[in-house]
Amino acid sequence: MTQAKADCVGQRWRQAATEQSGVQPPHSKIVSVLAVYETYEIMKLSFETGSLLLAVVTICSWQEIQPSYPGGRLNDKKNFADPAIPTLQTLPDIEPPSPKPHPNGRFHAKPKSSPTGAVAHDWSSFLGPTHNAISSETKLLKKWPASGPSLVWELKKGKSYTSPAIQGGRLVFFHRLGNEEIVECLQAETGWGYWKFSYATQFEDRYGYNNGPRASPVIDGDRVYTYGAEGKLHCLKLQTGQLYWRRDLRTEFHVPQDFFGVASTPLIEGDLLIINVGAPGGPCVAAFDKRTGRMVWGAGDWWGPSYASPIPGMVHGHGRVFVFAGGESRPPSGGLLSIDPSNGHVDFQFPWRSRSYESVNASCPVVVGNQVFISASYKTGGALINVLPNGSHQIGWTTQSLGTHWNTAVHKDGYLYGFDGRNEPDTALVCLELKSGKQMWRVAPEWEETIEFDGRAQKTTVSTFRGSLLWADGHFLCLGELGHLLWLDLTPHGYRELARTWLFAARETWAPPVLSHGLLYVTQNSPGLIHREPPRLLCYDLRGTE
Repeated sequence: MTQAKADCVGQRWRQAATEQSGVQPPHSKIVSVLAVYETYEIMKLSFETGSLLLAVVTICSWQEIQPSYPGGRLNDKKNFADPAIPTLQTLPDIEPPSPKPHPNGRFHAKPKSSPTGAVAHDWSSFLGPTHNAISSETKLLKKWPASGPSLVWELKKGKSYTSPAIQGGRLVFFHRLGNEEIVECLQAETGWGYWKFSYATQFEDRYGYNNGPRASPVIDGDRVYTYGAEGKLHCLKLQTGQLYWRRDLRTEFHVPQDFFGVASTPLIEGDLLIINVGAPGGPCVAAFDKRTGRMVWGAGDWWGPSYASPIPGMVHGHGRVFVFAGGESRPPSGGLLSIDPSNGHVDFQFPWRSRSYESVNASCPVVVGNQVFISASYKTGGALINVLPNGSHQIGWTTQSLGTHWNTAVHKDGYLYGFDGRNEPDTALVCLELKSGKQMWRVAPEWEETIEFDGRAQKTTVSTFRGSLLWADGHFLCLGELGHLLWLDLTPHGYRELARTWLFAARETWAPPVLSHGLLYVTQNSPGLIHREPPRLLCYDLRGTE
């Protein structure tokens, strides 16, 4: 067999395999059959030789296929130096400010008292206290009038795609007004303001989306952490808004802007603040001392920064952090990393990324016991990874049935629920069996709405499109992409709508809702399509009655 024919075989195998799986590199035994078929076609091998090749290729398919393209091999053995140790500020002892009515806020109605025995909790980080959009809150309002649940307060906001963080009655929100990124601390039940902290920004989105921050704030103890669209990292005092320390990670680590700027919310894990930095040549992931801002370790030396957030998990009794990495690169590269947070050691990396250059990994990993589900749009689909006791991994299954875009699937009782699709018209809500990847059902929620436009009432068909799911009190809350709010009964047997209302008619409702102490917080990121309301942060009363 000549070198030219060998190269041809390899090229055709990679092309067929990638088309079959939608990602590169492939990990399916079907790919082995394709490889054998192509080899037969070119070499006209004898039956005996072909049998031998089939055995060899099949055995190889059971091994971890390490791709040769940049981004496939990660080096966790490097000792990454901290490029710019931050200055830790000594804060003067000042009296925390009292809340005052916000100049851009409007208070509507006092919320009901929480029902006796209701379970409630704070929501201090992205996707909630368990990092999986599952709430333990109970005795919530499941039925409401056509106008929806009672609006407690609203705040006219600047540009952003962030969700608030809530702890101890304080709400922290991150947005942009003019050429400043602004961190504001509000009273969670009233919307009144405690303090705000701001700094200059020049970020401009290359694709015409809004220029505000994407990564949500995180509260830990007496500290607030924010990560702006340009990679500016701040640590503030929760009670006063005073600055403890700051870093400019994009400048320090020479990270390019990428498609949409920085959008991965940091993770607090013990004493560490873990971030998918995505520096060229490494580190891909970095851990910082949450008190001082100093870098503790760096891991990985190829994959760039994604739009998914690091997620913690306990596998086989060991704490791990799972990062679904991958930024702008040619060829596109990225995938899942399993990292030991105690030392930054990478247990394994699993390549999973669209072949399309203009693509992103934006959906957070879903950790279920010793398994991790990852998913991406752009014809990539999902994969279930089994983490083994020795830290390595096996592929459970892959699927094209659930390719989440920027939202994250939710696991409940052995099944995954999530929105498949890249754009509004091609989305559907899907249920998969976790153990097999079998699609149980697929539905595109649609209904008619009557809209008054130019003084005339007209009917139009609308949908949740790429919605966000949150499980609470036995059912799923769904925030639709156009501002609809629904209670859904989702089981392996089907989809059932319990309640629905239209909070506002606006596009880009992409930030997941926040549920804390019976109050639901929703961000409207674009002006209203009908009434032209400005972008807002809204608080609704979801507390049930006695």
